[in-house]
Amino acid sequence: MKAQSWGVALALGSSLVAQQTPKQVQGVQTCPAVGPAGQALTVSGRKAVEIVVKMDVDVDGAPNAYGPKGKKTLDVLKHARAPKGTTDAGGIVGYMTEYDGGPPTIQGPGDPYPGYYVSQTDFADLNNKRMEDPRRYVDATRINYVVQGRVAEKAGVQMGDFATVYSCRTGKLAYAIVADSGNPSGAEGSLALVRALGYPARNGIDDSIDHREIVVRYFPGSNPQKHFFKTQAELDEAAKKLGL
Repeated sequence: MKAQSWGVALALGSSLVAQQTPKQVQGVQTCPAVGPAGQALTVSGRKAVEIVVKMDVDVDGAPNAYGPKGKKTLDVLKHARAPKGTTDAGGIVGYMTEYDGGPPTIQGPGDPYPGYYVSQTDFADLNNKRMEDPRRYVDATRINYVVQGRVAEKAGVQMGDFATVYSCRTGKLAYAIVADSGNPSGAEGSLALVRALGYPARNGIDDSIDHREIVVRYFPGSNPQKHFFKTQAELDEAAKKLGL
């Protein structure tokens, strides 16, 4: 695919790139032909790497993501464990524990959801020194984020770097940051992101985008200061200033 800005692609209509004629397959627009190894691009003078994936809904970092039995949570506890094929397969990665293999860390009276577990993301607010503070992590219900994925990691993408995400079905574009890991395929995005792309997701229990129709474009080294965004508006403004 010829390197260009998303703005140009979107201005040309619902297709991702003007030179391609999208075909409808069960209502899903055909995305760029990008293999599992992804493809390197140059966008506005900035290096990028692009993948096309399905997308599971990630709720890690949301203060109501996980909790004890009886709590209304955004996901089930088995989804808080590292998947098969990863280094920590079976280990708890979605929420904090008091010690390795120990009980969950519980939110206190001054936290957003007292009694719930403290859900974590790999990217965190380094200015917040209170490790058990749920606000230290990227809230999946408020901030658009993607997981790092193997292709991105090999390209030098680090936690906090920017990404642009596009749905070939809805034609919607969203800015995001890389805030979590654990899924080598990169086929995972925050609840806020999936909603921003136009999908009616409610939680991480059984919601997902089951067709390979999501284009993720990572920008290595785009957030060297590891700035932590507390609002999506702040993130969007920073991404626009970079010309993404």
